[in-house]
Amino acid sequence: MYEQIVAVLAKQLQIDPSSISMDTDIVEDLGADSLDIVEILMEMEQTFSLSIPDEEIVKFRTPGDILAYVKEKTEQA
Repeated sequence: MYEQIVAVLAKQLQIDPSSISMDTDIVEDLGADSLDIVEILMEMEQTFSLSIPDEEIVKFRTPGDILAYVKEKTEQA
């Protein structure tokens, strides 16, 4: 699951996946802008068959945040 998240981030931001860690800040460290964030979340929704409400987006600062959210939502299903 984590590898999938890293792959989505690396593809969207056109960066080396090895530069991403669990605690990497998606905006501060990777330079994602608001459009990147929207596109990343749309890809996450497709990849994990989830619907992510807009109010949840602000909680996603790191790949670890995304992983925790995806795990929580997929375990509830």
